[in-house]
Amino acid sequence: MLPRFKTVVFDVDSTLAAIEGIDWLATLRGAEIAQQSEELTARAMAGELPIEAVYITRLERIRPTAQELLLLAHAYQEAVEPGARELIAELQQAHVQVHLLSGGLRPGIIPFALQLGVPVDRVHAVSLAQDEDGTFSRLDGDQPLATQQGKPLTVQRLQLRRPVAMVGDGSTDAAVRGVVDNFYAYTRVARREKVVAVADAEAADFEALRALLFV
Repeated sequence: MLPRFKTVVFDVDSTLAAIEGIDWLATLRGAEIAQQSEELTARAMAGELPIEAVYITRLERIRPTAQELLLLAHAYQEAVEPGARELIAELQQAHVQVHLLSGGLRPGIIPFALQLGVPVDRVHAVSLAQDEDGTFSRLDGDQPLATQQGKPLTVQRLQLRRPVAMVGDGSTDAAVRGVVDNFYAYTRVARREKVVAVADAEAADFEALRALLFV
């Protein structure tokens, strides 16, 4: 089997792991905040709202602590999608560069990426600034990945080896169409019609995705 791409970029939440990290953190704040966060995330990922319209709102309601962000890293590892580790290893053995591109929170994603064998310099996520009380409710300066057009902007800046494939489930992933060679909608965790409609193909699991990435 030969790889079709020189670079494969993966979303994290609801793609490599079967959770949305911010919604998982919201469950630590009770049912009401969890439901509010889940509704906002679902609307943003379906393309009904730009992600920047909900990003700070969710953070300010949750205000995660450093310890909770470490717990999130463990939650990602527990929720890893079947076949994700194996496919990433196979891609890398075939000399394909693997990047993680996420609007999720960097402190939770880095340990997960390392467990998947993806080096830190190929992990692109959102960094937070600590508040005076020790919680995190603010972005650390300019964070493009907290915006709707952050992923295509980041892909362009990275100047990745082509051809490039992007794999993801949400509207922010689909936004990379036009700056990558192929966009694949991953739908085992969440199937969003607007995302599938603009994808080059749909993968219902990692075995189906493997068939799209290799020839």
